[in-house]
Amino acid sequence: MTSQVAAAEIAQPYAQALLSIAQSKNLTEEIGEDARTLLSLLSENNQLQNFIGNPFIQSENKKAAIGRIFSESSNPYLRNFLLLLVDRRRIVFLEPILQQYLVLLRQLNQTVLAEVTSAVPLTEGQEQAVREKVIAITNARQVELETKVDGELIGGVIIKVGSQVIDASLRGQLRRLSLRLNQ
Repeated sequence: MTSQVAAAEIAQPYAQALLSIAQSKNLTEEIGEDARTLLSLLSENNQLQNFIGNPFIQSENKKAAIGRIFSESSNPYLRNFLLLLVDRRRIVFLEPILQQYLVLLRQLNQTVLAEVTSAVPLTEGQEQAVREKVIAITNARQVELETKVDGELIGGVIIKVGSQVIDASLRGQLRRLSLRLNQ
């Protein structure tokens, strides 16, 4: 818990600096997409995560890896930012920095993140219905969906927006029914 708080404290100014660079170059969305891609890559590849987080691997090797991951055609500002993190020995905080950048980008765009858990993958129409429901609840301009599939729900969805949870799952309905019957 304490390490998460420390990581958040370190990540905040770096994420703000990255957003400032992105705004000055009018690249906020492009860097946001690159950040999402990089976060996805890190979550799927434990070797890369361990390589970046290992303090015993020399900075030159980490810079070479960043150079291979981010070719010349990729965003030079993000690549240079990552190299700066290596120089400052803050690359270990890459995930919290990128996550915080996305939080700041959502605030800038008046976008909310809705975590949707469903029993089966949602169709495009169902995703749009969830977006409309979340916009009605939060008064946000846009909704970014993060979807997960959980077969234990039996049916329906659970939508989490910030600290608010809407449980429209069959499992949740059965649990509420059971509580009413036990009273």
